[in-house]
Amino acid sequence: MPVVVLFYQDNGLNMQQIFELKAIYSVAIVAMEVPSGWMADAWGRKKTLLAGAIFGSAGFLIYSFSLGFWAFAIAEVVLGIGHSCVSGADSAMLYDSLKAEGKTEKYTKAEGRVTSVGNFSEALAGVAGGLAASLSLRFPFYFQFAMAFMAVPAALTLVEPKLHTGTHMIPVKQFVSSIGRMFISNHKLRIALLMSALTGTATLAFAWLVQPYFLAIGLPVEWFGVFWTALNLTVGFSSALAHRFEEKLESRYTLPAIILMVGAGYILAGITVSWWGLAFLFLFYFIRGIVTPILKTSINHYTESHVRATILSVRDFLIRLFFAAIGPLLGWTTDNLSLNKAFLVAGAFYVFVSAVIIFPLLKSEFRKS
Repeated sequence: MPVVVLFYQDNGLNMQQIFELKAIYSVAIVAMEVPSGWMADAWGRKKTLLAGAIFGSAGFLIYSFSLGFWAFAIAEVVLGIGHSCVSGADSAMLYDSLKAEGKTEKYTKAEGRVTSVGNFSEALAGVAGGLAASLSLRFPFYFQFAMAFMAVPAALTLVEPKLHTGTHMIPVKQFVSSIGRMFISNHKLRIALLMSALTGTATLAFAWLVQPYFLAIGLPVEWFGVFWTALNLTVGFSSALAHRFEEKLESRYTLPAIILMVGAGYILAGITVSWWGLAFLFLFYFIRGIVTPILKTSINHYTESHVRATILSVRDFLIRLFFAAIGPLLGWTTDNLSLNKAFLVAGAFYVFVSAVIIFPLLKSEFRKS
């Protein structure tokens, strides 16, 4: 990630094409996200995670020897399939494993630790990737394949929780109907799902604007990995504290607080693109670490075990669908208007749509009080 924009540009791609590649990746996920969630719930989370590990490592293997936009697009499709197999199934296995032991109240803390460890790992990888890229911009992909392949033996060691063995094959039509009824009738689940997806889209889009930000302020290339590492360490630190934030904030104020924090991060970053503005990048990444585990907990709280992986996959489905729609627009805005406007437009859009989503819930909550 710290140097991938440089890799693309070295292969003749502009920012619009880079966002188009990410949109292709998102479309691949959109196509497979819900089917892979059904596979995880009906076929087994372990088997689905193993399939995701295989596809994920294969995608980076293709990247390692590819040249040009369309070759990269094929790799993105394979990676998208791998991602869709993992997303949903991983958090579903974690939540149901805790539920089987009567410890669901520990999920936010556990999910926060997952996010924390992942970002600390990515921080170390940022340094290694930056050093590898100084030798060749293709070297990071070789290492990425080796690291991704480690997920294959890791998946083989997993044990399905007793609540879910993946042996009951529900017909697809019945399964889809059940999901639809749950989404329509359970308005709290619907709001939690939409808010988590929209916020996930916001954090994903922000991440893809970070490297153009580095370039715009003239940050030396050898420092890309260092600052990327520092940003991920920030997420790692704050996500480990997400459960404390959740405990201290009254539930009805949680979603408005998240909207204000994420929106402020975007707008403050867009006000000035400068060395001083780096502080706002760190602020946003601190917020990102807090809100992601909390929003996932909210979804799990309102979801039944037999469809948990699918509902969580729907979350990622929506994230990729939203990103596929807005990503190329942000790329065009960055290329043709300015990076400032890309941040400001994205932030304003997030705040407006989020407010519309949570308004019915807020109206109901405050009416009760």
